[in-house]
Amino acid sequence: MNRFSFLKYFLCLTFSFLIFTSPVFAGANVATKGEGDEVPSYVRSNITGFDFHGEDLHLSSIAGAVARDADFSEVDLHGTTLTLSDLKGSNLNGIDLTDTLADRVNFQKTDLRNSILINMIASGSSFAGAQIEGADFSYAILDSEDQRNLCKIAEGVNPTTGVSTRDSLECN
Repeated sequence: MNRFSFLKYFLCLTFSFLIFTSPVFAGANVATKGEGDEVPSYVRSNITGFDFHGEDLHLSSIAGAVARDADFSEVDLHGTTLTLSDLKGSNLNGIDLTDTLADRVNFQKTDLRNSILINMIASGSSFAGAQIEGADFSYAILDSEDQRNLCKIAEGVNPTTGVSTRDSLECN
């Protein structure tokens, strides 16, 4: 294991520990962001086909949820836990997944165009058939195979960050 892989592994474990020990992941129906702002929790929920377009769901938990064909376009989900969720076929166009724990998530056939996935931990996730034009994966932790496959289809520039998808994936 090279030094970079060890660092990614260490960061993933540390972040996972912090997230999994938080009250949001522990299954609380509602947590707080501060000053009475409630954070919804969809842990192990079936939210297939739900329309969340444009909502502010940052710091929420959608871990273990079935959210196929849901509309998360233009949603703020930064700092969210998505572990073990099934988002197959969902619209994630323009979503903010910065600092999100998204390990072992099914992103198959999702629309991730123009999305921000900076610092996202997505180890063990599947992106087969996903649309990623203009997505910013800067500093995201992805499996090597996912990175190679995403590089094959990477194009465009993120309209918010100005970073090209190929550069953010560190494609050769």
